[in-house]
Amino acid sequence: MKGIADEPQYSVGLLDGGTALCDVIDNYIDEQTVSEKNAFFVADLGAVMRQHVRWRTRMPLIRPYYAVRCNSSPAVIELLASLGSGFTCSNKSDLELVLGHGVSPEDIIYSGVCKQVSHIKYAATNGIDLLVCDNEAELRKISRCHPGAKLLLQVSTEASNPEEGTSVTFGCSLKDSRCLLQRAKELGVQVVGVRSNISSSCEDDQVYLHAISDARCIYDLGAEMGFNMNILDIGGGFNGAEAQLDLIHSAVMSVVDLYFPSSSGVSLIAEPGSFFVSSAFTLAVSVISKKVVARDAKDQEREPSPDEEPEIQYFLNEGVYGSFSSKLSETPIGAPSVHKKSLVDAPLFSSSLWGPSGDDLDQVVEHCLLPELHIGDWLVFKHAGAFSLGQPLLASTDSPPPPIFYFIFSRDWFEMQDTGVMHDTTLKNLSLVPYFFNSSQTGHSFICEAIG
Repeated sequence: MKGIADEPQYSVGLLDGGTALCDVIDNYIDEQTVSEKNAFFVADLGAVMRQHVRWRTRMPLIRPYYAVRCNSSPAVIELLASLGSGFTCSNKSDLELVLGHGVSPEDIIYSGVCKQVSHIKYAATNGIDLLVCDNEAELRKISRCHPGAKLLLQVSTEASNPEEGTSVTFGCSLKDSRCLLQRAKELGVQVVGVRSNISSSCEDDQVYLHAISDARCIYDLGAEMGFNMNILDIGGGFNGAEAQLDLIHSAVMSVVDLYFPSSSGVSLIAEPGSFFVSSAFTLAVSVISKKVVARDAKDQEREPSPDEEPEIQYFLNEGVYGSFSSKLSETPIGAPSVHKKSLVDAPLFSSSLWGPSGDDLDQVVEHCLLPELHIGDWLVFKHAGAFSLGQPLLASTDSPPPPIFYFIFSRDWFEMQDTGVMHDTTLKNLSLVPYFFNSSQTGHSFICEAIG
């Protein structure tokens, strides 16, 4: 990706209908040299577009505000902006990125829980007025640094299962919301809506019912104090599963019709993140080392005896301090597939996958069954779009983040043109210009150039 305004920021390969994802991965793996088996992502932008169409079809009354922290790839930002999405940013870096792609400040929510004063001032200077707040300390900072802000009061929600109840929750309680509204009134800060914070693992529709019911109570309290509240943000909680989307829609809309009828003038928004990008990205990594140990042995350095079941530990060129950092937040990483067609019928062995650091925390997958691999072999992780892309966690990480190779199938590209899915007014200063060339691997392809 290039930082010169007059040059392309990224390229997108156009693939014909006869090309499969495995062909794309094969092509980039074949380009790697023996000494440079670097990890990389491939990203199907058509999958992002299709998820947008699913959202627009299933949730037509709820405008999505994409959670940028989930995946800040520039092509994703530009595509979702051109499709008419808003954006939720958790820090100044996200704000700069989205504004840099021409997104209107009115389409941005600054949602950071603990905001730096300089970041609040940056939002104020750039006309980003919609901010999230859930405590008095944040409220006072906002009133000093951004008196024209319009606040979404973040309210905590009940955990959808007992395990989630032990995790850190954000948002004020229904009881504390009255005090926060009173303090906002005293400080002269506008409160324009309510935001719920719901986990993406939530599959309990009762959580949404309670959240919207609580929002109605807060709206009533705000009306008593003279606030004109007109936004209901149901937050995140969208993992991309078809059944979950239907569940949320039926639960939310039945209660919204009861508590916030169309005559109330309340706008409905949500903050999907992984919903849009998870299935669109695939991560390819290579094995850089291996070790055979005794399975379940306390001494992992000891080799197994002939009577013990062995486990093979594979060390990869990416770990939890890089592209798998979502593992540190207890997001499970699914088992990969092996990029080695000759091993289809090979015996399987108990295996674990580790990052390159040698740290005990750098375990990517605790247990999976794999054929025996060798140094230089490749593993492929699907549904990798919600991993940490391009944001290594440790300054000591001496390797650059994996490159992202974008592509789109011709059927998706022409469908976007024919159906008018692209939003004409969101990014007036950016356009996608096709450049065709011949490819011996995939037939006709093109590069879409983002022009500022």
